[in-house]
Order: sequence, then structure tokens, then C-alpha cells
Amino acid sequence: MSIKQGVCKLTRVILLCFLKIVPSYAQSTAQTETLEELLEHAAEQTQEENSDQNPLLEDLLFYSLHPVALNRAKKEELQAIRLLSDIQIAQLLSHIEKNGQLLTIYELQAIEGFDLLTIQKLLPYVYLDTANITSLLNRTGFLKNAEQTVVLRLGQVLEKQKGYSPIDSLAQYKSPNSRYIGSPQKIFAAYRFKGKNVSMGLITEKDPGELFFKQHSGFDFYSAHAFIHDATTKKAVAIGDYTISFGQGLTAWSGNSLGKSVEMLYAKKSAGGIRPSTSADENRFMRGIAASYNIRKIKGTFFYSRKRIDAKVSDTLENGEPAAISSLQQSGIHSTPSEIQGKHAVLQTLYGGNLNYSGTRASMGLTFIHDQLHLPFQSSPGFDDEKSKQQQFSTGLDYQFIVRNFLFFGETAMSDNTGIALLNGVFISLDPRLGITVLHRYYGGTYQNRFSTSFGESGSSNEKGLYMGITANLTRFISINACFDRFEFPWLKYQVDAPSKGNDLNAQLSYLPSKKLSAVFRYRKRYQQKNTRNEIPLRYLSSVHSENYRFSISYSGTKELTLRNRIELMRYKREAETQTGYLIYQDIFYKPGSSFSATLRYALFQTDSYDSRLYEYENDIPGSYSIPSFYDRGSRSYILLNYSVTKYVEMWLRYAQTFYDNKEVISEGSLSEIQGNTKSDIKVGVKVKW
Repeated sequence: MSIKQGVCKLTRVILLCFLKIVPSYAQSTAQTETLEELLEHAAEQTQEENSDQNPLLEDLLFYSLHPVALNRAKKEELQAIRLLSDIQIAQLLSHIEKNGQLLTIYELQAIEGFDLLTIQKLLPYVYLDTANITSLLNRTGFLKNAEQTVVLRLGQVLEKQKGYSPIDSLAQYKSPNSRYIGSPQKIFAAYRFKGKNVSMGLITEKDPGELFFKQHSGFDFYSAHAFIHDATTKKAVAIGDYTISFGQGLTAWSGNSLGKSVEMLYAKKSAGGIRPSTSADENRFMRGIAASYNIRKIKGTFFYSRKRIDAKVSDTLENGEPAAISSLQQSGIHSTPSEIQGKHAVLQTLYGGNLNYSGTRASMGLTFIHDQLHLPFQSSPGFDDEKSKQQQFSTGLDYQFIVRNFLFFGETAMSDNTGIALLNGVFISLDPRLGITVLHRYYGGTYQNRFSTSFGESGSSNEKGLYMGITANLTRFISINACFDRFEFPWLKYQVDAPSKGNDLNAQLSYLPSKKLSAVFRYRKRYQQKNTRNEIPLRYLSSVHSENYRFSISYSGTKELTLRNRIELMRYKREAETQTGYLIYQDIFYKPGSSFSATLRYALFQTDSYDSRLYEYENDIPGSYSIPSFYDRGSRSYILLNYSVTKYVEMWLRYAQTFYDNKEVISEGSLSEIQGNTKSDIKVGVKVKW
């Protein structure tokens, strides 16, 4: 170290000694609220209320257990935490390169673009390490830093459902899809070997109603992967099941991604390249081999995938084999004969690559992907042939660069039928406490890509829109996040038989005065157009308006006890009909020691119909999550217990119950019908780690 660097470091230490560090805020509260809001919004859009795995939060969960060493962090690691903008990341890396390693976490306050609130959010996921870097690929480092886990989860609805009730053989023959073919348990088992640079794992799963060992050859779904990644050289190899993500998601992005929210940081996607697939999702992954190789600032990636996927069979050959399909299926559930018929009906072959240049303040990437199905789609009246070609080929060019406090980013993609999709945005950091994002998108109606997952309302085709977001830290304790999105659909879409338009306004006010208290108020107003419900020969579009008000407050009276309350109101208007809904709940988080914790909730809800339903995130066994929809009138309660038997063994027990006081039959007319007004489910989880 030179004399000049030594003097600089000594000066920084002296200055930091005089910094007045205010008491820490509720570090994870704001982040938790934002992530819960994103998941609830995803449930509203996809109608998926439950999942066995949450890939969106996997990075945050991993980095909370294995924090990033800031002094030797790579740009990709900092992006994966999802708490810093690319401008902040560039400023941090530039500061370390120019001034040497950070001496304390609060030295971040001296870096342009960092304020205390951002630092407090970042604390659970980072640490300082001034030790020399040692390679983790040698034998000693590999074993020392590796972690092995076995996870088992079992769940079941306790009440008798119609799909599992007895039925005589004649009725079963006449209506083969009137009963589930398997048992009601949901079973998940996984093994994973995880090191800093290595990941290997096996996942097995059985959904409710699916066959199991006594009736079947085993689990319904299997997934395995082996992944090696050297963070220093950026080389990576994936064998088995993996996911890919490049650019802004227009060309090649398998798996889930974060969508619109009041947190404008998520408007720009952070691509991870190739990653191991650790989800029980049975469709949004790739199976084969992928590799990336880095030479200086240029990285090349190639991927190849070949697997069978689910589809709705529309025609068969004489021997019963599928001859044509009408659509692809994404649920991954095979609990009835018709679902079994579509299981792995189509062979899908994918290959492609990405060439990327990445500097500290600029990057550019070129991506291509070829997607081929071995069965044709069978057209039907109103069927969109352009979206259902057996063979699709797309290319895309993405970019991002930083000019002072402006971050420009975007992607342009084209499919082989000359369909175009464009996305361009800018993030402006006017001040460490004030940021603005503007994002424009134009997705042509003829653009076709089954592996496109981009920012928007309903996919990467037949849509154009303008998104604007702002975040402002008004004081050390008060922040405002807001966004407005205006969108149009130039052509027809599901439940909309004419060109349509809409807009979406989200605003959130957060008050975080201390680590014990936090309060969040959120307002959302949404307008869209759908087909009229009036029974007339010629349908026209009607306006649909919805308003949502939410207030949450969290208070930690002691280290062991935290209370959280929420009240939420919904107002829904369609044509001449106006509906309302409300929900209120009380959460209790109790953690008397390091080995035991309990989470309890009691909620009351009432809505006029399914249209005015409300979604709420529920705490669940790690690795799974639950976001039930609330409608009609009743109450919902659950308790989640966690106990660490030893430092190697951890157990969870979750019991939840929904009670309706205005109905005697739940899910009437479906296979999940319950005779009664109560629905209960139980989950048990065990994790062994060594």
C-alpha cells in the first residue's frame, strides 16, 4: 500500500469516527413489504395462489444466509441482491477501485447515491472482509465452504373433497375425469449440495391428486442439476435442469421474474445468465447443458435443452399417440385422466446463445434462441396461428450504459416472422434521496416467442405502454414510492374482443422511525377494458375500475415479540355494478430464543363477489409460499411453528383454516368441493443441514 493510500485510509477512519449513526431502522420490514406486494400482484395476474418454490426470493434467501463480501463483490452478486440500482453498483465498485477496501459498512454514506435507509436495507445481505481472496475451487476451500441440505415437506387438505370420494365403476366409466386418480397428499423432497462455486441437487414432487409409489413408479416430477461457477473468471457450466435469463427478457428468459410494483428498482431486470433450477415448477426451466466462458470483458454463453412438456392433445394416431395439440399446459398437475393424457405430450428442443460485453458503466448483449416442437398445433376458429408455430426463432440486442447519474437500458428483439418487440428505459438518480424511472415498451402483435418474459401486462406481444416511477426519501424516516403505467392492446386478447387500453396507478408511503416501528400505506387504482357481461349478439367493451387501499403497521415491543396489523379495502366497479370488499388481520411473531419461533394470524374478510377478492401473503414453510384469495364472508387463521432440534435439524408445522359463515358448500361443482363451511390444511417440513 502506498503512502498516499495510507493517508487516505487514515483520513477516512477519522472522519467516520465523527459520523453520527442514527439507530437502525426496521431493516427487513420495507423489503419484506415490497416482496410480498410483488407476489400478491403476481397471484392476481396469474390466478396462482400457491407454489412449492419461490424462485423470485431464492437469491435474497441465499444471501441472507451467505452475505456478500462487499470488498470483493462482483457486479452480478450485487445485482442478485435486488436492493441496489446499477448506478449505485457502479459507484460502489468505482469507489473501491479508486480508494481501496471499505473499512466500515457506514463508509457507504460517503459514496454518491447511497443514503442511510439504503444502507440499512442492505445490511442483512452483506459484510466486510479485508482478507485476501482464496480460490474456492481447490479441494480444501471446496469442502470448507460447502453446505448440504435435505428438505422434506408434506401437506394435505383435511376435509374430504369430492374428487377423492368413492364412485361406482359405471359412473367412473361414463365420466372418467370426475375423480382424482391419486392421493390427496402434496409431497416434496429435495437434496442439495451448495458451495460458493458449486451446486448439485435433486428435487422430487407429487401434487394433490397425483399417483404415488403404491399406484405409480414414484413421484410425478423429478429434477436434477449440477452447476459449477467461478465468480472470479465468470466461467460456468450447467448440466441437467437450469434456467436462463438475458437482457430485459424479450428474447430468452426462462423461469419467473419480478413485475410491476411501487418499487421502481424492479422495472429494470437484472439478468443472471445461466443458473441452476432449484424450483419444483414443472415447465419454466430448461433441461440439457449450458456453458459460459469469459475472456476479459467478453462473455459467451451457449445452451441446449431437450425435454418433454405438457400440452392439450387435440388429435391422436391409431395407436393412441398424440398427433396434434391445441395448446401448451403450464399447471404441472396430472391428477385426472385428461391431464395424464397431456403429460409430456410434446418434445421440445431449444438451443441458443448469448454474447455479452460488460464493463463497469456499460454493457451490451446479443441473444438468439431457437424453439422447436415435434407436434403441430391444430387450428380452431379464432386460433392465432402466428403464436403457435412449431418452430420459432428470435434474436435480441440488449444494452445498458451509465452517463453521470443516468442509467439507460433496453432491448430490441425480432422473431423469424419479422415481428418486433422494443423496450427502452432510463433510471435517473437526481439525488441520493430521489430517483425517477421512465420505461417505454412496444410489443408488436406478430412478435412470437415462447421464452419471452418481459415487463408488461400480459406477455411480450400485442402491447404498448409507458411506465413512470418515482422514489423519494423525504426524511430519514419517511419515503414515498409511486408509479403510473398506461398500456394499450392494439389487437384482440383473452376476454377482450376489440382493441383496448388501461392504466395502473400505485403509490406507497412508508414510515420507519426505528427498528421497532414501521407503518406502510398503499393505494392502487386500476382501469381496464373487458367484454361486456350483457347477453347481446354483438359484444362491446365495458370499463372496469378497481381501487385498493391498504394500511399496515408493525411494532416490536420486545426482542421476542412483534405485532403487525393490516386493514385493506377494495372497491370494484364494472358497468352499472359496484362491489366492495374488506380484510383485516392481526399477525403475531414470537421468537423467545434461537431455537423456537411461532407465527400466528387471525383475519376477517367480506367481499360482494369473486371480482372484489383480495390477496394476502401468508408466512409458510421456507421454500414454499401461500397467497390465498379471500372472497365471500368469513375468517382465516393459521399458526406456523419452527423448532431447531439441533444445529443440523430444523422442523416446521403449519396449520391453517378458513371458515365461511355464508355458505354450506366450498368450491361447489368442482373436484375440490367440500360439503361444509370449513377448509383446513396442514403442512409439515423438515430440513437437515450439515
